[in-house]
Amino acid sequence: MQQQSAQLRWEQHTQRPLFALALAFAVAYAVPIVRPDASRDVVEVCTAVEWVVWGAFALDYVVRLGLARQRLTFVRTHWLDLAAVLLPMLQPMRLLRMVSTLLLVGQRARMASQIRLTTYVAGAVVGLLMFGSLAVLSVERDSPDGNIRTLGDAVWWSFTTMTTVGYGDHAPTTGLGRMLAVGLMLSGIALLGVVTANIAAWFIARFEKDDVEERRQTEAIRELAAEVRALRGEVAALKRTSVD
Repeated sequence: MQQQSAQLRWEQHTQRPLFALALAFAVAYAVPIVRPDASRDVVEVCTAVEWVVWGAFALDYVVRLGLARQRLTFVRTHWLDLAAVLLPMLQPMRLLRMVSTLLLVGQRARMASQIRLTTYVAGAVVGLLMFGSLAVLSVERDSPDGNIRTLGDAVWWSFTTMTTVGYGDHAPTTGLGRMLAVGLMLSGIALLGVVTANIAAWFIARFEKDDVEERRQTEAIRELAAEVRALRGEVAALKRTSVD
């Protein structure tokens, strides 16, 4: 119990710093893509920031693993965290660092009880839209047959892809770009399902609350009617007594 409490305290204390690092990662990831003419020093600083952020999340996983009472159970139930930590080590690609950081941030957001589902979904939409746009722009910008050349084109493509509208005016032409499209489409469908389920659950809870309140009022009316009948009986008995 003490170890579990220590793990919970660690997660609570490190949540905000990790999200701040995630924002730093977003900036570092975006700068070389939005500004392809940036100097080599700027690109190297951004790359270093990306690796530092990934390292912080990897350290967080190691610490939580060390604080867990049953480590094998922790690894089995947090396999996505482990995959996200190991992913950039397989091949040092910026896209892999982006995917792993998104996964790790998402896992920590799920563990945070104070973050409501609506906030998490909104953050997931914004994060996927932003990183999806930057990722596809970095992949498709130099493609000979590509038609996603600017950040505006990339944002528009990401939005239509996530909402599964797909106007077709912009579309990836490379294999990696199409893999990103598949990921965004699946993520959009999943988030839409979460939003729909959340709205349906809210309506059901509201109806159940109204139903409970209606039953409570009906029961109160029944009790009041029973009391009125009892009082009438007592009044009638008193009248008979007084007549006698």
